[in-house]
Amino acid sequence: MLITFEGIDGSGKSTQISLLRDHLLEAGHEVQVFREPGGTDVSEIIRGMLLNPELEIDPVTELLLFSSARSQLVAEKVRPLLEKNVIVILDRFYDSTTAYQGFGRRSMPIEQIKQINAAATHDLVPDFTFYLRLSLEEARERTKTFEKDRMERAGDTFFTQVFEGFEYLAKTESRFKTINAERNIESIHKEILKILSLSLKS
Repeated sequence: MLITFEGIDGSGKSTQISLLRDHLLEAGHEVQVFREPGGTDVSEIIRGMLLNPELEIDPVTELLLFSSARSQLVAEKVRPLLEKNVIVILDRFYDSTTAYQGFGRRSMPIEQIKQINAAATHDLVPDFTFYLRLSLEEARERTKTFEKDRMERAGDTFFTQVFEGFEYLAKTESRFKTINAERNIESIHKEILKILSLSLKS
């Protein structure tokens, strides 16, 4: 099973991924967690480039770098683990490319990005995508003390468009499970477990 978490910065993805991983491990499942971009030597090198605030990167180049890091992660780690029936949890996947590089950067048409996403994932589609929905106002409040990387310095207009991208995906992708991320941590965790419970029993 492949489970992905999506949402703007500050939505609590890392916290919920950690809680879910611990729950699944305690229930006897094999679980591996990876962040995007990252998870392999090649992908981590690309991550360093993408988040470096000293670099200016063309929007199309940015999209292709994210996709390259993803392709390496899927080929080297994700697919082999799924073939061994390991549950894989990803902190971001190709939906972030659609939201950030498609809606946010306006790098290229969404239909073209979908084709690149399919190639970069080797046609892999998540079983569940948890979209932790957080308002831009609350996100700004939660992240105001964070040190900003290159992506996080993109400005309010960019993040408004990214939010619109996630909202579009939530309406058009049936695998998206929208979770109100403005509630307390435990309530969010319980809702995620409830959604997954039937699949994990089968």
